[in-house]
Amino acid sequence: MKLKVKFYNEINDKDLKFAVIMARYDNRWIFCKHKERETYEMPGGHREVDETIVDTAKRELQEETGAIEFEIQPISVYSVTGKNRVNSNGNETFGMLFYAEVHSFKDTLEDEIEKIEFFSNLPSNLTYPEIQPYLYTKVIEIKGKK
Repeated sequence: MKLKVKFYNEINDKDLKFAVIMARYDNRWIFCKHKERETYEMPGGHREVDETIVDTAKRELQEETGAIEFEIQPISVYSVTGKNRVNSNGNETFGMLFYAEVHSFKDTLEDEIEKIEFFSNLPSNLTYPEIQPYLYTKVIEIKGKK
C-alpha cells in the first residue's frame, strides 16, 4: 500500500504522536543523517508521555541537530496512512509539522545522529521519500521560503 499524507487544520491534541521540524539555518534547510542509514531526514520524532507536542518538537530539534538558540512555530497537523518504518499496522497516525529558524548550535550531536547537513532544496536521498516532500512543500506554501 502506498503511503498517503493528509493535512488538517486541527485535531485532538492527544492524537498527535510525532513532531517533525523543517528547520533553517543561514537560509538553508537542516537535514539529519542517522548513523544507521545512508539517507537524510528532517529532525523529528515520537512524543513522550506527558510531553506537549511543542516540547517534543523543541527536544527533537535540540537532540538531532544540536540547536541551542532557535524560534519554532507550528505549521500544520499532518497524518500518514500506510505501513512504514514507524507504523507497522498502517493505520492513520498524526503528527504536527513545525518550522524553525536556528541561530546557533552546540558542538556535539546525540548518539543516533551521525551529522547534520545544510541544503538549499530537498535532498534526493530521503529516509521517508513518500512523506517528507509533502511536509517540505507545506512549509514552503505557508512560509514562502525556498
